[in-house]
Amino acid sequence: MILLEPLVADVRAPLARAHPLPKLAGAAVLMVALFVTVDLVTSSIVLGGLGAAAALSGLRPGALARRTAPLLAAAVGIALFNTALAPEPQGTRLLELGPVVVTQESALAGLAAALRLVGIAFSGVLAVATIDPTDLADALVQHVRASPRFVVGALAAFRLVPLFGLEWQTLGLARRARGIEADRSLVDRLRAFPGRTFGLLVGAIRRATALALAMDARGFGRAACRTLARPRPITIADWAVLAAALALAAVATAVGLSVGTWRPLIAL
Repeated sequence: MILLEPLVADVRAPLARAHPLPKLAGAAVLMVALFVTVDLVTSSIVLGGLGAAAALSGLRPGALARRTAPLLAAAVGIALFNTALAPEPQGTRLLELGPVVVTQESALAGLAAALRLVGIAFSGVLAVATIDPTDLADALVQHVRASPRFVVGALAAFRLVPLFGLEWQTLGLARRARGIEADRSLVDRLRAFPGRTFGLLVGAIRRATALALAMDARGFGRAACRTLARPRPITIADWAVLAAALALAAVATAVGLSVGTWRPLIAL
């Protein structure tokens, strides 16, 4: 598997067809709704809605699961950390190992923290993975009035990200062919990491310099007013994506408040 290989969504899927800006706004709404509270019920409802959205995203379930596996591993670690190191564990004791006391309340709090992290990250993954970078660049210039020079430069940089993964693999093969490094063990990989990272950095600088010269030669950023090749209005169907995210956040928060589990991240 090539590192940094992007997820590719089916362009015919409903979520992939939506306009980038309402989609990003909807992801931001869900992130804020999860960020302000540490609540098992709210996080579970939002994750359920995100699971339904994933079915409409056009992303292959297997590829999505592989790319989010590190996120799930981090969530499990956070859940165990918060459960084992709860400041004042209360409720029914489930496990006691020396100074570590696991109670029902601390286990639920750890699970809530893990689900909150997964929900925040997964909403961003769904939004970004279903957006074509060129569509996002056009939307920023057309609707947000962003600087075309900055947007085009950022788009070019984003397009180069998958090449870094391929170049990382090529550097590893070249260094092993010259006997500079080996990857037979984890220690060997850690020892070779600084050298390969430096080689990747040098290659990235050279590629960026060549790209900047090529873009200047083609007139990018020279014109005072640039036209859009693919102008795209925001339709009612696009606004429906943002409305669905707002409704999901409102329903999840209302249910959490009604059952008494909603708890602010920072108590006033």
